[in-house]
Amino acid sequence: MENVKRHLGSCHCGAVKYAVSFGPSAMMTSCNCTVCAKIGAISTIVKPDAFELLSGQDSLGTYEWGAKISRRHYCTKCGVHCFGRGFLEQVGGEFASVNCRTLDDLDVSTLTVVHWDGRHDNWQSGPRPTPWAW
Repeated sequence: MENVKRHLGSCHCGAVKYAVSFGPSAMMTSCNCTVCAKIGAISTIVKPDAFELLSGQDSLGTYEWGAKISRRHYCTKCGVHCFGRGFLEQVGGEFASVNCRTLDDLDVSTLTVVHWDGRHDNWQSGPRPTPWAW
């Protein structure tokens, strides 16, 4: 069985805190959709039970757009996008996605990142090791 680790994350001001559990084989992704590109997220997707909001429910804002695949949650005090929740069949149904740049104990420069083509709603192609065109 994979060595699953619990990671702690937060927004910049600390109002929103969460925990997420995943192992070393978790896929780290970058997406070229208009939202991910603008917030510069490197994300990982987990099942909802692997994510726990520890504090800050009252500080969360929600952003949802287009096909309403995901509801993005951000801190209304400092503006940092921390995580999202949604449903996408291509990633296994219900999911939580975490902006790994908000994890307090993970150096994103050490991650191998794969790329999704969300800008063109090209989910069926899956991720690849090089970025998709904008």
